[in-house]
Amino acid sequence: MPAVIEVNNLSRHFSGRSVLNQLQATAAEGDVIALLGKNGAGKTTLLETILGFAVPQHGEVRLFGTASTEIGAREKQQIGFVPQQDELLEQLTPYEQLELFARFQPNWDPKLADRLCSSWEIPLTTRINKLSLGQRQKLSIMLALCHNPRLLILDEPVASLDPLARRQFLTELVNIAADQQTTIIFSSHIVTDMERVANKVWLLKDQQLLWQGELDALKESVVRLHFSSTKALPATLHELKVLHQQQQTTQYTLTVTNWQPQWQASLEQLLATDIRVEYLNLEEIFLELHR
Repeated sequence: MPAVIEVNNLSRHFSGRSVLNQLQATAAEGDVIALLGKNGAGKTTLLETILGFAVPQHGEVRLFGTASTEIGAREKQQIGFVPQQDELLEQLTPYEQLELFARFQPNWDPKLADRLCSSWEIPLTTRINKLSLGQRQKLSIMLALCHNPRLLILDEPVASLDPLARRQFLTELVNIAADQQTTIIFSSHIVTDMERVANKVWLLKDQQLLWQGELDALKESVVRLHFSSTKALPATLHELKVLHQQQQTTQYTLTVTNWQPQWQASLEQLLATDIRVEYLNLEEIFLELHR
């Protein structure tokens, strides 16, 4: 079975400015990927290119083994997409919108749609142009979820949802990933939400993927080292890359990448001191990598 998504040497630029530069990435069946990056890092550009809305200047993206710009109706029916700005038909009611969408989706799950309408309190008979932003976002998410997609792409899907609605949505994502082995790419500024559901991270910085791999491996790689030393630090500390260094008299805090737990004993011997290793959550790692 080919990977669900293959990104090969992908580059995009606009008006002579590079946005994505030689990206390499893959996503397998059942992966839940947190797509991270600052505003303007190229997250939406990457998602739109994956979906075939734009043609790469260099490289390619393949979906289900086919170039993303050449996928047909069958492949498109296996994709769910929630854009930043919804594309709902404003003069319809949610009931009419769901009924219309279901006619074009052979895998539409009416039981799931009914359950979400009830638990998410969708006002089915109110015109869409009268709904709140949160209600519209819930409806957009339902349209993406209820046809059992093999690939689900979510670009800032929870920005207008309250904490309870976000938790309900994340629960649905976890269930879908577990039950249907759907591949999910999830972009959001609420990093704590992404950490609850993701097993992999794509981290965009300086037009490239700074990290493309397991979330747990990232959390083990970027750590803070706390220790006391009266000696000047050596120029190199094994193969560690020091991101930031703080010092107050003899107290040091180093934020490092490429950490390996087996190095702790040899570093303690080198520095002649005990070292406390502080593991970080995903939001802290994101902030450290962008300081």
